Amino acid sequence: MGRYCIRVATGASLFAGSHNRVRLWLVGAHGETKLELELRPVRGQVSRRERGPPPRPELGLAAGGQPRGERPVRRGIQELNDSWTALAGTSSLRVLAPQEEEFEHDVPDDLGPLQFVKLRKHHSLVDDAWFCDRITVQGPGAGEEAAFPCYSWVQGEGVLCLPEGTGGGSGGRTTQTVANHLHVSPARLAGDNALDVFQKHREKELKERHQIYCWATWKEGLPLTIAAGCEDDLPPNMRFQEEKRLDFEWTQKAGALEMFLKRVYTLLSSWNRLEDFDHIFWGQKSTLAGQWSPQGLEEGDIPTVYCPPSPLHPDPTEKVRQHWQEDEFFGYQFLNGANPMLLRRSTALPPRLVLPSGMEELRAQLERELQNGSLFEADFILLDGIPANVIQGEKQYLAAPLVMLKMDPHGKLLPMVIQLQPPSPSSPTPPLFLPSDPPLAWLLAKSWVRNSDFQLHQLQYHLLNTHLLAEVIAVATMRCLPGLHPVFKFLMPHIRYTMEINTRARTQLISDGGVFDKAVSTGGGGHVHLLRRAMAQLTYCSLCPPDDLAERGLLGTPGAHYAHDALRLWDITARSPPAPLGRYVERIVRLFYHGDDVVRGDPELQAWCREITEVGLCRAQDRGFPVSFQSQNQLCHFLTMCVFTCTAQHGAINKGQLEWYAWVPNAPCTMRMPPPTTKEDVTMATVMGSLPDVQKACLQMAITWHLGRHQPDMVPLGHHKEKYFSEAKAKAALNQFQTDLANLEREITARNEQLDLPYEYLKPSLTENSITI
Repeated sequence: MGRYCIRVATGASLFAGSHNRVRLWLVGAHGETKLELELRPVRGQVSRRERGPPPRPELGLAAGGQPRGERPVRRGIQELNDSWTALAGTSSLRVLAPQEEEFEHDVPDDLGPLQFVKLRKHHSLVDDAWFCDRITVQGPGAGEEAAFPCYSWVQGEGVLCLPEGTGGGSGGRTTQTVANHLHVSPARLAGDNALDVFQKHREKELKERHQIYCWATWKEGLPLTIAAGCEDDLPPNMRFQEEKRLDFEWTQKAGALEMFLKRVYTLLSSWNRLEDFDHIFWGQKSTLAGQWSPQGLEEGDIPTVYCPPSPLHPDPTEKVRQHWQEDEFFGYQFLNGANPMLLRRSTALPPRLVLPSGMEELRAQLERELQNGSLFEADFILLDGIPANVIQGEKQYLAAPLVMLKMDPHGKLLPMVIQLQPPSPSSPTPPLFLPSDPPLAWLLAKSWVRNSDFQLHQLQYHLLNTHLLAEVIAVATMRCLPGLHPVFKFLMPHIRYTMEINTRARTQLISDGGVFDKAVSTGGGGHVHLLRRAMAQLTYCSLCPPDDLAERGLLGTPGAHYAHDALRLWDITARSPPAPLGRYVERIVRLFYHGDDVVRGDPELQAWCREITEVGLCRAQDRGFPVSFQSQNQLCHFLTMCVFTCTAQHGAINKGQLEWYAWVPNAPCTMRMPPPTTKEDVTMATVMGSLPDVQKACLQMAITWHLGRHQPDMVPLGHHKEKYFSEAKAKAALNQFQTDLANLEREITARNEQLDLPYEYLKPSLTENSITI
């Protein structure tokens, strides 16, 4: 005879609870018991509190349970800040409270060490899905509390078996009919299970996952994607939570309304001067000038307290509007703007740079900078020959520029010469544009470069190198790694929402008739051609900052804040000899893989590697991607690449859109006239006729705000909402990772205080834990 105290936690989402009944069993090593109780997981509740410590939870009695002395049972745990009011910078926050039911039950028999909790959800007319966070059970005596993590949706009427997650039980896991396959228990490699039934379960689980998570080909020659025609086709656990969905769709409507109002406002306005872009330069602006402050947070808290821009650091979008025509500002963006991935230090003058007679002085200057190691280049040759869009019957235009830049003794990167098109039979000596040219001609040449940078940034470095790659990692993880696998547990927080945001992109952004077709010069099919070219150039080394920055000659470059912060984040995530216990990834890997032979002998891990390289990335081994892991170090490197791509790299590429693209002339989404071939004929009418018209400019502003703004339900890097690992050493590795990130945060903050334009994109508190937008 013993008394068990059972607590059932429902997720914090508005619709995580259910009106259906749930029955519960306890399974131990010596037997099992069906508890004579039923619970109705209540829906999350929204409460309001002033900023400060959370109130003491109040407890209440749940139907079917017995009171525990005078203590009631239902308690609300203040956990997540709803940022609708936080975005406005107010002092009060609306919070979502996860709900926890608590019961006590007397069991006549000794169950022994608990191994499983079984659940069955009943429904009469409507299957009301329930998001279960976790179940904890305190048995008789003063023994350790047993935890049964879930973190997934429960649907249907099948029996769901959750294995014990603290390691006190058998550590196994089995299921009958389940609607999802994400339940958590102590991490174990294949073959480490105490009983054969659990190994069979791993195989059964993966077989079921193969039916749920299928590959599809969006376009030939590009990475495979999840098989889903729209977001409704995705598995439930890959969908947005209700708050995320509402926010995403509300901002789309808000953006559409803002576009309409701007069109109305400009109906009677002129559109023939650069200053006329001011007519639409209002509405939503950047929030990165302020910060989402982590001050006063306790362990596990998520920073969502917004501090608005200060006079010291005003809104960056306004700074772009004021300085976008300056050469120093133009050069700065290659190092620290929305796309810091194209610039490289020159090792020779590019063959395509044909200098006509009369430019001997320019050649001498270039050669001098080359010898000093201060010559840089940005070559957009990937755009050469890409078909341009036709928007509402109006032909758009593309160029494939080459920019040569020098770094002066003060660390300023300044353009020296721009070639808008490579040599061709019809133009063996393309015109070269110089800072000494007529101001409008030089400004138009720089605008063409910024337009080309927009195309490569959005398609090659943003969509392909982060979004599509992360989706391959996510689908392969769900297909090849069971829930018990340590790499599965390690990666799950970093693939949150990725499948849905990519599916929405394929149906709204890059689809036929989508945003690219409506406003971008590579739309109408050119974007697919460009993605295929970029895919052929995608190498494993290009995704790893130590290799990529070394290959581009940018290590130690003054003022290269992206390069510095990316290397620091990579080091903190990966492995570093000065760290006595290794860094985050290394500590996790060595916890479960005690030698290289264990890595080589893990069939599930090796299948996952092959699935990514040979299937998802369409046989990318010829570009350096591994088809197997032979050592701990090789696995550490690959996992670091996965985490960095899904977190820091996406943050660096995504968050700058609003700052750098909201002022449309700085990064025009399309060009409506051909590139100039002469300098003297360029007028303001030429410039305005080349830049996007009002409709396309409004759409660009709306989309960059929608995609570049801070996400209200953002989870910062390293602050996992779910506790997938139960092992103490794994938790210690994550805690140390958070400490290292906090130290880096302080370093970046101190540096930014000395900068005229702070670089915020790789601040850990602003770096999201997965690709969600």
